[in-house]
Amino acid sequence: MTPISVFDRSVPFSPTALRPAPAQQGFTLLELLLVLGILGMAAMLLGPGLATLDSPGFNAQTREATGLLNYARRMAVVNGTPATIEFLGNADNADNARTGNSVRDPGQSSPDVVGRWLGDNITLTYRDSAGQDIPADRGIHVTFYPEGGSTGGELIMQQDNRQLTISVDPFSGRVQVLNEE
Repeated sequence: MTPISVFDRSVPFSPTALRPAPAQQGFTLLELLLVLGILGMAAMLLGPGLATLDSPGFNAQTREATGLLNYARRMAVVNGTPATIEFLGNADNADNARTGNSVRDPGQSSPDVVGRWLGDNITLTYRDSAGQDIPADRGIHVTFYPEGGSTGGELIMQQDNRQLTISVDPFSGRVQVLNEE
């Protein structure tokens, strides 16, 4: 038998003989498992963050409250006059503050109020330095004095399942975050 060459015209030409092998269609099991593993790791990292979408807002609001308290403490010492921060938790009190009405004394605005904290979707509870709970529906005032002291107490802020307590020492005026749950 004689070998067939490209130039041999006696053998009929077949177009399928010169076609390349068909391209791979579909994915291998290894490729599918790799993609599923990557998606699983991404879900583990992103899942807890997506469950608490309001937490960045809660953290920002509690940092703002802590910052206002520290600011009032410094202002009282530097200016030599009492400095008060007013905390308003619900929407009615926030509306009063935006219009300039004082929550504690509707007829008078206190000159020693150096800042207001307006809570957005946060439940606010106040426990004074004597350990008694004060209703937060009329606003809470925390005052710092030039000598370093304050009215003291604990601000308990809660949003959904998150809670944070800010403690103000009545003798030193020191502001600290006690716990976060």
